[in-house]
Amino acid sequence: MTTTTEPAVFRRGLQVLALAIRTEPRAFALGTAGTVLYALATVGGSVVLGRVTDRVVLPAFEAGEVGRASLAIGAAAILIVAAVRALGILGRRYGAYLMQYRLQAVFRRRVTRQYLALPIEWHRRHTTGELLSVANADVESAFFTIAPLPMAIGVGVMLLVTGVLLVLSDLFLAAVGFTVGPLLAYLNWNYQRRMAVVATAAQELRSDVSNVAHESIDAGLVVKVLGRETDETERFRDHSDDLRDRMVELGRLRARFDPLVEALPNVAILLVLLVGVWRVQNSDLTPGDLVQFAYLFGLLALPMRVFGWLLGEFPRSVAGWERVERVLDASAYQRYGEASGGGGGGAAIDLDRVRYHHPVSRGDAPPPADEDEHTRGVEDINFDIAPGRTIAVVGPTASGKSTVAQLLVRLVDPDRGELRYDGAALDSLARPALARDIAVVFQDSFLFDDTVRNNITLGEDVDDARVVEAAQLAQAHGFISRLPQGYDTPVGERGATLSGGQRQRVALARALVRGPRLLILDDATSSVDSAVEAAILKGLRESELPATVIVIAYRRATVALADEVVFVRGGRASARGSHDRLLEEVPEYAELLTAYDHREGDAA
Repeated sequence: MTTTTEPAVFRRGLQVLALAIRTEPRAFALGTAGTVLYALATVGGSVVLGRVTDRVVLPAFEAGEVGRASLAIGAAAILIVAAVRALGILGRRYGAYLMQYRLQAVFRRRVTRQYLALPIEWHRRHTTGELLSVANADVESAFFTIAPLPMAIGVGVMLLVTGVLLVLSDLFLAAVGFTVGPLLAYLNWNYQRRMAVVATAAQELRSDVSNVAHESIDAGLVVKVLGRETDETERFRDHSDDLRDRMVELGRLRARFDPLVEALPNVAILLVLLVGVWRVQNSDLTPGDLVQFAYLFGLLALPMRVFGWLLGEFPRSVAGWERVERVLDASAYQRYGEASGGGGGGAAIDLDRVRYHHPVSRGDAPPPADEDEHTRGVEDINFDIAPGRTIAVVGPTASGKSTVAQLLVRLVDPDRGELRYDGAALDSLARPALARDIAVVFQDSFLFDDTVRNNITLGEDVDDARVVEAAQLAQAHGFISRLPQGYDTPVGERGATLSGGQRQRVALARALVRGPRLLILDDATSSVDSAVEAAILKGLRESELPATVIVIAYRRATVALADEVVFVRGGRASARGSHDRLLEEVPEYAELLTAYDHREGDAA
């Protein structure tokens, strides 16, 4: 495994922090102001403590009694310093966590918007688990360093002020105490070097675990029906164990590092006290100066721990940010024009020598264009459709039928050739016009965990009459009316409470309620019986919906309802004509439909 060098990790970590500060400057300013206030109050507390020792504590021992006025002044000074420190802690923590959580929210939204903007082709090259991990765990890891950032800045101020006071208090003791600095710096460097490799590997494993979990849950029916629960559990356990081992390794590194960081300053304090007592006995220091010095030096342990914590999170932060950055920097956008569409009536469609091959590789880079044997799609496909016509696209499996549907709704763009919509290039349409004028219903009908009505309208302001009309046209109104709450009945996740045919009809109603000018049915009625399918297509022909309809189907009764049939084979439109003519003149077409009729009859 190749790893980023320590200087590169440090530099990239600083770049992530700089980005965070530019994104949330106000929250950063609040946290920094709080931590600087805390730092100054903490250092000021050492001065107060030294003065109280010399002017209150020692005189009290010498006199055998405590003066109430001096005791009250000393106590008030200590309480004021404590109150200021508490206020600083409040500002520091509020600002730090406000900044951290806002950044996570901002970049989760950016990643999600990027997912929505990137074409389906890009998504096919990345697993769902990987994409979920980027939006969740990687964003969280990228900005995990924000929590200690304001404190690190504050303790930096504390370190500077403390160092100056130590030198002014006693140069000899300062030299003795500062010997711990190089040792702590070495520990931090060694920790960074070891952490970089393990943190990067752990972040990759988080994505693997997320992907396996998503696959197992998404394929729950397959897993249960085929009795694969044990195998899926073992697969998830293997990936989880790998992640656990990496996280344990991280914990072991931290367990070796943290005690040393804690111990070294304390050892130095003991050394300072031993030397300091000798200096007090020689009258080179007062007891108050020694107390102040020891307190100040004790403060140095905190900056070292905070810097160590911050630097220790750099590898994890950089690993998470680089995965987020790869998504945000992806540039495979589809460009849209400004055309508003062709107005009313059905749309005229023209495919002119269109070629498109689906990529099958995973990762950021698509496969080479010459890997034809590893791709599928269409090759030089040509046909046109007059406005208002119903065309059936028929062909064997993997002949390119669904690819045609995806091209017509611009889920993908052709590698070459042109698609024209009412005589204009399809990519000249504005995005709203495309969504308004063209609707597609796929075989796998996705429903949201919401009511039937909201699955049809998708949140748009559509009156009830239009919803019912679309459902009637999709032959869905009958079964919807019999549901416990009618159109307000929740359908469960992915429409789990409905049958496959019911889900398809709700999805069809969702497309019809928008009154599209081009309606594409990609095997969208395969889960309903032949009579219902025929009623749907007959209703579409007889309705006032002026749409041009493209039906991708196999059933003879369905195909026979079309005005014309396009037979697709090998990614090309090899024949075109009426259903009866193709049955007589194209043996492959007749064989395909006859074979399907036989299979359907055997199943019945």
